[in-house]
Amino acid sequence: MKYHVIHLDTHFSEEWKKDVFDNNMGMHGVDTIDGNDYYIPSELWQKNKSEIELLCRLATSQDVTFLGVEECPDENWNAVWEAEHPMMELPMGVKIIPHCAFGAGHHETTAMMIDAMLHTSTLHFPQSTILDHGTGTGVLAIFAKKLGAKHVVAIDIDDKSVTNARENADLNQVDIETLLSTSGLLNVQPATFDLILANIHRNVLIANMPTYAAALTSNGQLWLSGFYEEDCPILIRAAREHDLQWLETRSNGDWRMLMFCK
Repeated sequence: MKYHVIHLDTHFSEEWKKDVFDNNMGMHGVDTIDGNDYYIPSELWQKNKSEIELLCRLATSQDVTFLGVEECPDENWNAVWEAEHPMMELPMGVKIIPHCAFGAGHHETTAMMIDAMLHTSTLHFPQSTILDHGTGTGVLAIFAKKLGAKHVVAIDIDDKSVTNARENADLNQVDIETLLSTSGLLNVQPATFDLILANIHRNVLIANMPTYAAALTSNGQLWLSGFYEEDCPILIRAAREHDLQWLETRSNGDWRMLMFCK
């Protein structure tokens, strides 16, 4: 696959601002970040060039200087990235090979989700049906299955992530249903899931809130992560509009996790 590299000079005053910027770049197709170099498949660069340039211009006045973009030499970038990111071992013997996907288990947002899955007393995993929206490497879906879930569905907008999730499920000898959703919006049956896990950007969570609420069984739970303290009131308000009761807020560094019940 051919890649373009976007060269930036970033000087963010706070780490969370860079996290937000990087996440927005990821939503426009960037799949690898090496320092101030942002790598994007050439096909997606041609498709999203205007949006990415606008994103950089909007940030330029404070945090980002756009230095230029060039086509990369034809190289196996997946192989290069994977050589620098070996298999990761997590609790319960879970093993994850991240490839070029987020969510290998050590980022604060993912770690909060895993910790809640391992230690919460508000949900009974055995024989439950669980959805992992924005699965990435499949790590949360794999933990759900390891904890005894009857059926686990893992969805992502990135075909590479879907492939990676399937590979990691095989590596951990668990059976999860992996699906591609190119729009980022869910299309699932009502009252299907006992637990929905979604570790995604705030705006994606809000857009999917009506579907999350409809897809939960009675007394089912929705766990959200991937955002900051200032995002919590907005998400809680959106959840309440769809009859979801706020249960708990968890924190890890600057990141937050919210838990709701239907």
